[in-house]
Amino acid sequence: MGVEIANAPVTDESFESMAEFVYDYLQASVENEGDGGRMRWYPWHSAEYRFNHIMNVVDLATEIARKEGANVDVVKVASLFHDIAKLEADQDVHAEAGARVAREYLQSHAQFPDSFIDQVCRAIENHSHQGDLDEVSLEAQCLIEADLLDKVGANGITLMLLRMGYEARTHMDAAEMVQRVLARGEDARKRVQSDAAESIAHQRLKRVAWFREWLEGEVSEMSVDDEELLR
Repeated sequence: MGVEIANAPVTDESFESMAEFVYDYLQASVENEGDGGRMRWYPWHSAEYRFNHIMNVVDLATEIARKEGANVDVVKVASLFHDIAKLEADQDVHAEAGARVAREYLQSHAQFPDSFIDQVCRAIENHSHQGDLDEVSLEAQCLIEADLLDKVGANGITLMLLRMGYEARTHMDAAEMVQRVLARGEDARKRVQSDAAESIAHQRLKRVAWFREWLEGEVSEMSVDDEELLR
């Protein structure tokens, strides 16, 4: 049984080791996958993209947890492991699979209290929860909210434009694609419950709205010029 550590059960060194393990696990998942696997349709479904998403969620969830009074260590570790099985398990079971990997790692690599490990694994299992967020723990709520918010804002726009290039779309589709980011962000804002997450959503949606406004003005002008060139 683990020994309860009064202040911070997760040191910087232990968290860094966990992060290295998660990245190596994602890399191995890709290497073990056959050509054309289900998660490799687009370039961002790589170990590098998935790990970057995970670390974004760690930062967001930690910020929310600190402001909302959640257990920051539980949130940080759960966020780090939440998508570890994303590249090898089906979408509807990747949360449970990730929790199993996290439990095995935490039980074998450090002397964490059983209660701490249980909280981490429950948060991971619940991060795909589709119901009201008051049905899960505060730590799981922080993780879910961060996961929703990562694809909102400038990051969401960048990913959508990357998708446009991969699908050989032209700049004329950009306003429509950015509108999708805005719609996704509005859905996320309706779902988050904490004041901290609501504030982040509001700031990020403002950036998307500004970008869409600027883009629509320029795209409409380019559309006219293109038509005139064809005459």
